[in-house]
Amino acid sequence: MVSTQTVLVTSPMLAARCADWDLGYDLVSWDKAADVISPEVAARVEVIVSGDTVSNALINRLPRLKLVACFSTGYTGIDLAHLRGRDIALTTAGGVNAHDVADHAIALMLGWWHGIPLADRQVRAGGWRDTLPPRRSLRHRRAGVVGLGRIGSAIAQRLRAHELSVQWWGPRDKPNTGFDRAESLHALAEWSDILIVASRADPANTRQIDATVLSTLGPDGLLVNVSRGFLVDEVALVDALKAGILGGAALDVFAQEPTDPALWSDVPNALLTPHLAGFTREAGGDMLGQLRENVRRYFAGEPLLTPVEDPT
Repeated sequence: MVSTQTVLVTSPMLAARCADWDLGYDLVSWDKAADVISPEVAARVEVIVSGDTVSNALINRLPRLKLVACFSTGYTGIDLAHLRGRDIALTTAGGVNAHDVADHAIALMLGWWHGIPLADRQVRAGGWRDTLPPRRSLRHRRAGVVGLGRIGSAIAQRLRAHELSVQWWGPRDKPNTGFDRAESLHALAEWSDILIVASRADPANTRQIDATVLSTLGPDGLLVNVSRGFLVDEVALVDALKAGILGGAALDVFAQEPTDPALWSDVPNALLTPHLAGFTREAGGDMLGQLRENVRRYFAGEPLLTPVEDPT
């Protein structure tokens, strides 16, 4: 007998990984390329399981839809306002790999600051330290964190362990964080030697790190981004690095992914990784487990584990 409770899975990868769930509902795969979903199935769907993108057109075809459950931590391809207008909840993998992303942010900072890639190439080429300039000590430098959510908080704690002074900025104050909040993003950039972007991946934050912020961070400053590429004005960033307006950048995320290697071929003082901050062996299983738990809780009538809340 076909259950009236139906989950629509929007990617073959997720469909395969969710196939053994036994939560008492029908699991239906949607072929995005063919865009085929029968009116009968559409009328039953209560939950969408997806990556970070679901179109409004698909949502509008599902009259009973009450939950969009994302495998990913981000939801940049989902119109949250549209969901709110339909009273549809949204959950993500928020918090699952925050520690991994925070670790990678610190690795990027340390790798750039200590010149690790250049030193590695030097040794492999038969050179030694005599031709390398001495680096600046990291101790007691000032690090600003943009966004003090789960990832930002984990980054701030790690920065403190490295004996850096830490401040943060976000649009909403958070009491009892243990870290001072700057008056503005501009003020944080002006204060910081290192600026780490951990902002919420929300379209409202698009290009919040603009040419003014970059120039304020300055020719001795380092920008680290482990959130999303669209939070930084990438054109302005490349220009600032080439002109020496900004000291350096360590990036795990880009405006377009995969990024065009030609864009970075002649950009100085940039350390790049391919959006792998949260890509650990453990994270995939943990993200799937959190996804399953959100779906289970929905059908059980229990509070969702990681609902996306409206900013307050």
